[in-house]
Amino acid sequence: MHYLATGGTIASSTATDQGGAGASAPTEGVSPRLTAEDLVSSVGALPAGIAVTAEQFEQTASTNLTFEHLVALSARATMALRDGAHGVVITQGTDTIEETSFALGLLNPTDRPVIVTGAMRNPTLAGADGAANILGALLCAGAEALAGLPAVVVFNDEIHDPWFVRKAHTSSTATFTSGPTAGPLGWIHEGQPRLAHRPSPPPRVLPRTDCPPIAMVPLSLGDPLHYLADLPRLGYAGVVLDAFGGGHVSASHMRAITRLAAEIPVVIGSRTGSGEILRSTYNFEGSEMSLLRAGCVSAGVLTSRKARVALALLSAETPDDPLRRWKEFTERY
Repeated sequence: MHYLATGGTIASSTATDQGGAGASAPTEGVSPRLTAEDLVSSVGALPAGIAVTAEQFEQTASTNLTFEHLVALSARATMALRDGAHGVVITQGTDTIEETSFALGLLNPTDRPVIVTGAMRNPTLAGADGAANILGALLCAGAEALAGLPAVVVFNDEIHDPWFVRKAHTSSTATFTSGPTAGPLGWIHEGQPRLAHRPSPPPRVLPRTDCPPIAMVPLSLGDPLHYLADLPRLGYAGVVLDAFGGGHVSASHMRAITRLAAEIPVVIGSRTGSGEILRSTYNFEGSEMSLLRAGCVSAGVLTSRKARVALALLSAETPDDPLRRWKEFTERY
């Protein structure tokens, strides 16, 4: 197995104490300091048949990761897989795992999985979960049951599809969920990964240019969204509307959105974080039907955050027509 560390809570300690399970609680706060080798060592004796090469790819909070980081990280993972690694484990901060794991799955051209994990309790705290999550990820990376899946999130002994996983709590070790739209793909039982079901093969993306800026516009009651018209001038190549309910906006937004959709791609997502965007239920001004008539496209089952990732990568693959393959994403399920 090849292990790529990027920092995050799982690697965080104080400046004076490099941390270890059960170390005293920090008083000055923690930041990413532990190396890939440190983290592999924290797991202890590995199960028979698992050998790990460790590499420090980055040392930062996951909020600092960019699309450029992810493309480079995917390329490094792909190289390791093609050089003979049976699987790749990536650790990072949990704040952006729902986006990064989704991107890494789209970018992985191989039939071996990239396993993404992290921790909610840093190593200075009692009950730190990092070592257990790394072990679970290594077990999944080597499991034949996961062959053909481009990426999964392994956390708290659950296995999640990046298309549905999301962080649902600020501090719980059970923060990652794929509900209520879907459930976990499987779990780890007595050291064995088990899949309850397999998702259909996802599309893959091959960026040919840098990912352009894609805006995500949150909708809230009474916000006039005066800045919508300025987004193309500010350099945004597309927009995801984090819309109300099943994909709705205020009637007062429609004129600006119609003009915007004539300039750049506009995707309708939902601020609810789960469920599928409606297509033909409501027909009032500002409804999903009026937005589709205005030239917007649906995010389907993708959350707004994941739709933004998909649009960015597709814009880097085909800058002249980023929506050419959009139906592959919205009609996968």
